[in-house]
Amino acid sequence: MENYFENDPQYIRSKDVSKEEKNLAVIMHLGVLAGIFIPFIGLLIPVVIWGLKRNESPFLDDQGKEVMNLILNVLILGVLISILCIIVIGFIFLVPLILFVIIAPIIAAVRCSNGLYYKYPFIFRFIK
Repeated sequence: MENYFENDPQYIRSKDVSKEEKNLAVIMHLGVLAGIFIPFIGLLIPVVIWGLKRNESPFLDDQGKEVMNLILNVLILGVLISILCIIVIGFIFLVPLILFVIIAPIIAAVRCSNGLYYKYPFIFRFIK
């Protein structure tokens, strides 16, 4: 792997990533956005692709873990923010969370389409 931009892991490029792997990684990341329009599909698409391909491709395994970590973080934050909305303060955090869920997967999809191992910023990694 070549490492661009020093030690930042979201810029590690692998020469061994095929076009199919790049496309599936893009679908996994953009699948999260589909969940905005169709409930649970945002979880179903990445889980199915990651589950089927994680043993065949280190790139898809890594990106599948990233998507799962994003989903777990958003679910946990969503519950906490919903509770905080009861006392009104949660509405302050709702807009940044929504913007993050829309913008971050698009950035990840663009990076993956170029064969970059993308790491979402600001999230906890429950699955390593």
